[in-house]
Parts: sequence; structure tokens; C-alpha cells
Amino acid sequence: MLNYEISGNGTQNLVLLHGFMENLLIWEEMEALLSEKFRFIKIDLPGHGKSPVLDEIHTMEQMAMKVKEVTDFLNLEKFHLLGHSMGGYVSLAFAENYPQFLKSLTLFFSTYFPDDEEKKEQRRKSFRIILENFRAYVSAGIPNLFNPNEKDILEGKIELAKEIALSTKPEGALACVKGMIERPDRTHVIQDLEAKILIIAGKHDGAVKTDLLIKNIPDKTNIKSYVLDCGHNGHWEKPEVCAAIINTELLHNLPKKLVF
Repeated sequence: MLNYEISGNGTQNLVLLHGFMENLLIWEEMEALLSEKFRFIKIDLPGHGKSPVLDEIHTMEQMAMKVKEVTDFLNLEKFHLLGHSMGGYVSLAFAENYPQFLKSLTLFFSTYFPDDEEKKEQRRKSFRIILENFRAYVSAGIPNLFNPNEKDILEGKIELAKEIALSTKPEGALACVKGMIERPDRTHVIQDLEAKILIIAGKHDGAVKTDLLIKNIPDKTNIKSYVLDCGHNGHWEKPEVCAAIINTELLHNLPKKLVF
């Protein structure tokens, strides 16, 4: 079973799934700002943190199934699910296969679109360096995930992100890259899911095409979206704003499509 940690004493279960080359430690700063009504179930996805590498390819469906093993083990009947980046892809696969368990689905700097051909080719070109020089891969890639206009201010957070990334098993990272290439378009999940859907995106996100994402959100009353003045890592760049949105949206209601 995947490694997980539980914190908080609230009655609202919030399952948190980190992104690529991250682990459950990424939630520490934002968790302190989230409502006491939440109980946090933080999971290390396969090949990340203390969770094992499972296969040569970690598909989003396989990882969702492993998340389900944890939620079943903990007897979670209905819960909120939030996924950052790759964790959002896993969350969408979970929502597709197990929608009856969700109170809400939050795409946290993530997307329901698949990789385009350019992105797939970029990922394929990374295979060798991930295995042969993982440190160089991390050093080159991590800074690009932050707001380019605030890299001097965010220097400490960038170094923290690198440190966490370097704790990832290279074989696990490669398996997940291969799985992300294979993931399908899951727009239909957003269209069909009856649970509340929250989308938090970054104006300067270099990993997600935010304009395309927001433009194509289905016009449904159960979907709320926010675009923040940050890059791909709102949990580090804008933790106070992200926590305020999550607290309000998952526990209350706000108007639709706000921009910060």
C-alpha cells in the first residue's frame, strides 16, 4: 500500500495528492492555513516519497487504484479529493472510476486535457537524463515551474522544491513520465461529475495552458474556477490565497470564475 500520513481532527476528510517529483511534504505550509474542519490524508504517489515503484509505467488509472486502496483501508466513504499537477491527473482518473466517493474534486494547477504532441515529445526526450543525471534534470526543470517574475523572491521555495524532487526515485519519476504521456483527455469527467469541482490555476503556469483550460470549462453550476497571479506551485507561491479559496469553496459557496 502507498505511504500516507493523517493530520488534523476535523470531520471533513480531504485527500491530498502531490504532483510529479513531489511528496506529501509539499502540503506543510498550506496545511497550517487550512480550516480546522478538515482532516488531511496526505498520500505519496507511486515512486515518490516513501511509496514504492510499482511498474515500468505508472498509469494514472493504476495510481488512482492505489489511492483507492488507501481510502478503502481508512474506510473513507465520502471525501474531498485535491490533486496538484500530476496528482490532478490521478484525481481525474479516480473521479472517472469511483465518482460515488467524492464530495468534491479540486484540480490544483492541473488540467483535464492530455499532453499535446509537443509535450509528449518533450517528455520522451527526458527519459535518458532522468536515469543518467537526475540532479541535472531537477535543477533545470524545477525553477521553470515558478512565476518567472518572482524567482528572486521565491528562491527559498525553489530550493525546497529541488530538495523534495531529488528525494524522488529516478525510476519512479520515469514511470510517471511515461504514464503522463499515455493519459487520455478527461474533459468528459468534468462534464459528467456531479460532485463539486474546483479549479485553481496560475496565470504564469509554464506546465499548464491556463488560458485554454479556463476557456473550455463546461458551463455547469457545480464548477468554480480561479486564476491566481503565480506559476505552477500555488501551495508555495500563494499558500494563503489557495488555502482561503479551498476553505471557502469546499465548506461554503462563492461566485463563479474569480480572478486574483
